[in-house]
Parts: sequence; structure tokens; C-alpha cells
Amino acid sequence: MSFRNLCMISAASLGALAMMSMPAAVACTSLAYTDANGDVYFGRTLELQMELPYQLVYLPAGVDLESVVDGQPELDYTTHYAIFGIAMPARIPGEGEQLGLEDLKPLEAVNEAGLTFSLLAYPSVEGPQHMVEGTQAVLSAIDLGAWALGQFATVDEVKTALADQPVRLEPLAMLGGAQPPIHFVLHDRAGASIVIEWHQGNMMVYDNPVGVMTNGPQFSWHLTNLNNYTFLSNVDQSTGQFGGLAVSQPDSGIATAGLPSSNTSVGRFVRAVYYSQFAEKVDDPDQAVRTLSHIMNNFDRPRGITIDETGGGEGDAIAALAPADASGYTTEYTSWTTLHDLERGLFFVRTYAGLNYTMFDLGKLAGQEVPLVMPLSALDGMAGDGTELLTASHGQQ
Repeated sequence: MSFRNLCMISAASLGALAMMSMPAAVACTSLAYTDANGDVYFGRTLELQMELPYQLVYLPAGVDLESVVDGQPELDYTTHYAIFGIAMPARIPGEGEQLGLEDLKPLEAVNEAGLTFSLLAYPSVEGPQHMVEGTQAVLSAIDLGAWALGQFATVDEVKTALADQPVRLEPLAMLGGAQPPIHFVLHDRAGASIVIEWHQGNMMVYDNPVGVMTNGPQFSWHLTNLNNYTFLSNVDQSTGQFGGLAVSQPDSGIATAGLPSSNTSVGRFVRAVYYSQFAEKVDDPDQAVRTLSHIMNNFDRPRGITIDETGGGEGDAIAALAPADASGYTTEYTSWTTLHDLERGLFFVRTYAGLNYTMFDLGKLAGQEVPLVMPLSALDGMAGDGTELLTASHGQQ
């Protein structure tokens, strides 16, 4: 089924997108948590210096899609699995023009089989890419999410398919004609995970034994860096002896003293490994989702915690779209956080302007036969008012 003319997004609805300029940087943290039953949950934050027109998108199975790379035959495929997640327009619409479903590219999504896809910032994509025969259909990297989630159920299936499918990082008009500085991480219900990134022009597919991803440098470097943290444990060493002096901690928490405290990609990677490794393994799925939400709170960043003064950040490797900031500086903050319950097919999202998570149930969406699109900003707002609930409980105790 082709739905390219449905679920159109007008240029007006994207507001100031076409008037935005380049910002300094973007960061993300993703991690997997496994409960006491062996079920897998996945969390991710997206940090940016502004709000962009993110869209919540549901694609049913049976949707015809295409990926186009200049100079190559287009790659056509049909989704076998329903997909739900957060997407972004890949181009700026012209005046009076509308953007269609094919213009929305997944940033964070999951399919009904429990396979997740996450797009994260990655600075080291420079370098010429290998050419392929002009008769071969090539997948644009920006379409890799829809391609993988629409056709495959497991990480192993994606790895097998990528062995025969060329993928190319194509320049994006949204980024001023630059290559998108991105890499990807995928997880499945069985706990398997891979990272896909470009290094010196070559696409690399890494098995991800820790289930964690942030940003640069190269993923293999992050794994090597963990050798510097063999001392980490969640057991508090609260007493000690220095000569004749006995020392002790006045409270708990000394176990985390060795964790890097910065919000750099390197620091967040180590912290994410620690929290996903040592968080209590609960056996109730609802409690597991709550546990994951508490883990992800450690990566939530308010505006102003770190700032770049105007004119700085020229060496930052990420290019994205940002409006002018009257504050005189730019600051990265957590635009949104997502949680995935891969076994039950539940997707939770919390925006910076929201206080609670909103849940989407892929099982309940399965009856939808056409794509659905809604601005993520529709979820903004404070938590519900408990005043009436409290007063209604009077006399019931």
C-alpha cells in the first residue's frame, strides 16, 4: 500500500524551521536494562539546543517506501512490521509546499517485533565513501531506521541484510549540504544490540555487548576505555584505616565516587554502563519500566547546566538547526526521553515541557490501517492536578 499522499505536514506547521541557523552540538544517551525475568527494556535521551518539529509517527505493515541516493537506482521496499516512534523532516519545505510521509525520518522508533532503532550524533563521519556499481540500489543512511524496522524482527536479521545492502551517508539540505554526523544503535527483545557508524568513510557494524551508546569517539574506543574502570562496583566501601586512624563514611553512596561526573560523551557512556549494570533487577514489568525511568533521570539535563557563549563551538563536529537565542548563549538540554518495554510493545515518552511519561501501546495501534502523525509537542504540559482526587478521598479512609 502506498500512503505517500497521506498524513501531509504543511510548511506552516513547521513554523520557523526554514529560518533556523546552525548550532554548536547535540548529545544523546541510550542504554538497555534487563529485568529479573530476562526481559529487555531500552531508554534513550536526546539533548539539543532547541526544539525541532518532532513528529510522533505510526506506520502500519504494508506501507511502500523508497530510499533515493543520487546516481543510484532507488531502493523500494514494503514494511512487514508496524513501526511507531519519533521522526523528523529531512528537508525544509518550499513556500506553499507540503511535506509527506516519506519526508519523515525516524530518530527513535520500535517495531511490533520488539526491534528498536536510535539515531544519535556522531562527529567522526568524514572521509570518502566506497563507490558501488551504478546499477545497484543504495540505501541512504537517513532511511536506515525505516528500512530496518519495516522489514526485520531481530538484530541478526539486520546484520545479515546489511552484508549485502550498500548504505551511504548522503548530504542533507537541512544541514547546509553536509553529511549527517550520525550513527545508529539497534536492540531487540532477545537482548542483542549493534552499533552502526562510519569511520574514515567506511561503514562499521559492531556488536554491542554492554547495550550502551552515546556519541563520539568511535564505539570501539568507548569499549576500550571501560578497561580504565575495572574498580567500579555498587558495593559501598564505607570504612577504612590510615595508619592508626579509622575512617568511615557518614552515609551511603561512596561507590559512585569513581564515576565520571561530566556530561561529555565519554563520561555519560561510563555512567550508562554502570547504571544499566547495577540497577536492581525487578521481576514485575511495570516496576521494571519505573526502574528504567529512574536510571534515565541520571542523564536528564536542564537548560543552563552547561553553556556555550555566542560565537563559540566552531570546532564542534555536529551540524543541526537552531534558532537565534536571545539569552546570549546556547545550552544543551534533554528535549525528550523515551522508554521501551520491548516484550509488551509499550513506548513511553516525556518531553522537556512535560512532567510525566505518556504511553503508547503498539498492540492497540495494530488495528490502524493508515499511517498516523501527531506533533510531539502535543504531549507538553504539567502532570494532572491531584487536588480533586485528594478531596474526593475525604471520608473514604
